[in-house]
Amino acid sequence: MSKSLPKRTEDYSLWYNELVKRAGLAENSSVRGCMVIKPYGYAIWEKMQRTLDDMFKRTGHQNAYFPLFVPKSLFEAEEKNAEGFAKECAVVTHYRLQTDPDKPGKLRVDPNAKLEEELIVRPTSEAIIWSTYKGWIQSYRDLPLLINQWANVVRWEMRTRLFLRTAEFLWQEGHTAHATAEEALAETRQMLEVYAQFAEEWMALPVVKGVKTENERFAGAVETYCIEGLMQDGKALQAGTSHFLGQNFAKAFDVQFANKQGQLEHVWGTSWGVSTRLMGALVMAHSDDEGLVLPPKLAPIQVVIVPIYKTGQLDELLERIRPMQMGLIERGISVKIDDRDTERPGFKFAEWELKGVPVRIAVGMRDLENGTLEVARRDTKEKMTLPLTDIVNSVDQLLQDIQKNIYQRAQSYRETHTTRVESYEEFKQVLEGKGGFVLAHYDGTSETEERIKEETKATIRCLALAEPQEEGVCIVTGRPSKRRAHFAKAY
Repeated sequence: MSKSLPKRTEDYSLWYNELVKRAGLAENSSVRGCMVIKPYGYAIWEKMQRTLDDMFKRTGHQNAYFPLFVPKSLFEAEEKNAEGFAKECAVVTHYRLQTDPDKPGKLRVDPNAKLEEELIVRPTSEAIIWSTYKGWIQSYRDLPLLINQWANVVRWEMRTRLFLRTAEFLWQEGHTAHATAEEALAETRQMLEVYAQFAEEWMALPVVKGVKTENERFAGAVETYCIEGLMQDGKALQAGTSHFLGQNFAKAFDVQFANKQGQLEHVWGTSWGVSTRLMGALVMAHSDDEGLVLPPKLAPIQVVIVPIYKTGQLDELLERIRPMQMGLIERGISVKIDDRDTERPGFKFAEWELKGVPVRIAVGMRDLENGTLEVARRDTKEKMTLPLTDIVNSVDQLLQDIQKNIYQRAQSYRETHTTRVESYEEFKQVLEGKGGFVLAHYDGTSETEERIKEETKATIRCLALAEPQEEGVCIVTGRPSKRRAHFAKAY
């Protein structure tokens, strides 16, 4: 089981792929580039989804659902957006199959069933949603319009990796319309803060909040804000984006409203989203060579109880364990009793360690007689003996401590892997050595950004909102620079 996992230090990519599969999160499907999310993995996604959905609704958003298919004419209405996604689109051209007359038992596309207009399988939903908003918005009284959609999208990736990059993935996409640019910008930044709060408080993942450069901006946006996390191999991962669309989509689809003076204006838009790549971030940021390390807030099972018994003792032992189980459940803690009689305790310990269950409790008759229990925490592998009489309070506090420790460990890693450099040579040495975020001056031009990417494979992850203005010179061209950018190699 976990003993045969590849080591992170030897092959990080293989370690990640094997862990995702062996921990029961996901597997490759018979459809090229698409994955099957297994029940244990989907349970984590459900927790993410439930938490984010509550956060969205607290900020005034409502859920809706829009079509999977986008007519090509709608998709190409906003030219920059269409051009940005054109190479990743799956396209429906026909609407019917028929028996193949040349191959008995086989089917072919009916050549007479060609669509009058091709349909794009949504890579993102701005086009179909903004064409709908045209009918929903007439007056300032209809604004702001705050809509979110939970859906799947398709982007035809050539190189795929479970959760991180798949041809089809799950996500949410918010699309809002506002009367002023100031309101839309405030919405964009608010949702960035929502994502950052979720990443840090639930995923235990410290993130850098920033704005993308023009080269990295979402196609069709005026500004793209993002949160960037650092994985244990020193690579960055974009964990969420929030886009200020200006009036680009409103003008492309002629979405206008009558203001209080009765004058027609185009609305101002935003869009924002996170996807199942958060699952990949969760695995890569915290897990170890023995398996998953899950923050308790997102763990499907927070506590596993393993009975240790002799023949004929199990029923009595389970009866005495039930009050402890119910006490934990009443505290809002998810508990599983592993009473399988087909596996030995050592196998069970290894399995739940692989699956990242935060707390494991081993219970035998002697433990109950002594009034103490052996409790193990997954993050540090520390074992402790705790009194049975206060076990609910102790475990509750332990889960909180584990959540904090996982975050602090990730934060410490990020701090030791964030380096300020003053020269291009030093920049390259850090990237090839310890990796991580490299803070460097650059002259702000797309040409310099592209040159650095071509020569080092590092991209500007963001211009951090917390990074102050600072006079300097570009590490490549020597031209003046007013601030440092966060560079890193990335997923």
